[in-house]
Amino acid sequence: MSEGLPDLPSVFTPIIALREGGDAMARAVAEAPAQGAGTLAWVRSWARIEAAVVLEPEQTLAAARPALLAALAAFADAAGALGPPEVPLTFDWPATIRVNGGVVGLARLAVPPGCTEDAVPDWLVVGIEVAFAAPDHEPGRDPGRTTLFEEGYTDTTPAEMTAAWARHLMANLADWQAAGLRVVAERYLARLDPTIGAGARRGIDPATGDLVVEGAGARDRHTLAEAVPT
Repeated sequence: MSEGLPDLPSVFTPIIALREGGDAMARAVAEAPAQGAGTLAWVRSWARIEAAVVLEPEQTLAAARPALLAALAAFADAAGALGPPEVPLTFDWPATIRVNGGVVGLARLAVPPGCTEDAVPDWLVVGIEVAFAAPDHEPGRDPGRTTLFEEGYTDTTPAEMTAAWARHLMANLADWQAAGLRVVAERYLARLDPTIGAGARRGIDPATGDLVVEGAGARDRHTLAEAVPT
């Protein structure tokens, strides 16, 4: 076990387990300058999945920002492996996660203060926050939101989902490094809300992570840097 998580690759060092109510993103950001890449902070909870990982990109901030999309694709991979395959999981642009049409959570990105788009950041932090179960939530009370447990994720746990997300994140980042952003972008786009640019060609700009929609002689750009405050 890795601090209460199923075994993880040695690249995840240190692993910081927080109590219920902790903030994994804030802790990873605080540890990033000293601990560096591979630092994983996560919250011990049976009701939610919350985790964040420190990265040390070699690209400029603009080119590294799609790490957020890699984190989302990694969560979809983890959910597909551990949950019911027939339940649809989709993304709202850029970082909201839906299961069976209901919002369950989101991915987040943090960067060093003052880092400009054309500078190479000393670190980045990507994280996820997903509702796993809610004991005081009455199913159907809020049709816009749901939890994984309500949607059939009854044979797994938040700790298992956290570990699976971390492993798939590393796999996505390795694929990005080996073959370029295209592979990760395709995984993300396969889950993106189909009403965005319906009938048009959709792509991710590898230089910025922007969503580009082209069709019927028109070209629309959805800027990732503006959509995700850091």
